[in-house]
Amino acid sequence: MTQNPNLAALSAAGVSVWLDDLSRPLLQSGELRRLIDTRCVVGVTTNPSTFERALTQSHTYDGQIAKLIARGIDAETAVRTAVIDDVQAACDVLRPQWEASDGVDGRVSIEVDPELAHDTDATVTQATELAKAVDRPNVFIKIPATAAGLPAITAALARGVCVNVTLIFSVERYRAVADAYLAGLDAARQTGADISQIHSVASLFVSRLDAEVDRRLEAIGTGAARTLRGQAGIANARLAYEAYRQVFEAAPRFAALRAAGARVQRPLWASTGVKNPRYPDTMYVTELVAPNTVNTIARPTLEAVADHAVITGDTVSGKAAQAQEVFDRLSAVGIDLPDAFTVLEHVGVSKFAASWSRALRR
Repeated sequence: MTQNPNLAALSAAGVSVWLDDLSRPLLQSGELRRLIDTRCVVGVTTNPSTFERALTQSHTYDGQIAKLIARGIDAETAVRTAVIDDVQAACDVLRPQWEASDGVDGRVSIEVDPELAHDTDATVTQATELAKAVDRPNVFIKIPATAAGLPAITAALARGVCVNVTLIFSVERYRAVADAYLAGLDAARQTGADISQIHSVASLFVSRLDAEVDRRLEAIGTGAARTLRGQAGIANARLAYEAYRQVFEAAPRFAALRAAGARVQRPLWASTGVKNPRYPDTMYVTELVAPNTVNTIARPTLEAVADHAVITGDTVSGKAAQAQEVFDRLSAVGIDLPDAFTVLEHVGVSKFAASWSRALRR
């Protein structure tokens, strides 16, 4: 099959295309394989909301879950077993991409229980258990970038667990995540582990920031405020990419780890479907093209990119100063960005916890 030229151009520019979706019908129908063959998909990300939709909008899982419960298995374990089965199957489908990329792509994520987001020890325990349960070399365990999640990220990496750090909203927190990654590599190296086999991505949520900041700009209501709508998310991502370059391309700390075989922790752009229909439906893809990044894309946005996106090469590098100007202007009109980041983290954890709870009550 022939790859879509727009998505092929995105991939050629250094962006790994990961699908933000996973369900048993997607696997059983062969649709995931088709997207790999025609849409340049080289990975899959998931979250509790994804699995809630999969479990509640399809009867595909009913038989398996009913049999598990009939055997005396509790509902949470039964649902988790069904989820793990899907992740294993997706890992198997993407195994060729994992092998071809030397472990960089071909990845499938599964998230720790979001109820554990503020419990470091429980997060580490479950992350380790999930990695063992999935038992695939190309699985990523998702850990949220909460204050309690940061030491959990370090501890999980030290145990050799590959981590997708999720729910990052600010550049400050992104830097803390990078530090947690480096600390995990240091700890693993001290135990004699092969750190070249430890991979991680740092997932910065984009459109959610615009939705929150735009709401605040509308409340301010001035012309100066309204002209800044739809700019915070991309500016934030561009500043995070500059931080990534400083940590992984310029700082001596990573240089020593790289010499020992360490891999960079790639930035991943998450929440890249527009939430405001007034914005171009591909803006969080075309405006965030940069080498060594991942864009996790939901199906509607993936098809929009395939149909009409214009990929013009790197649209991120060298734009940190411009992005900082956006942040300065947002602060000048009265936007409290630190507060927005705090609210988004709280809401993000709460939404994922609610989705997981609803999935268990299916």
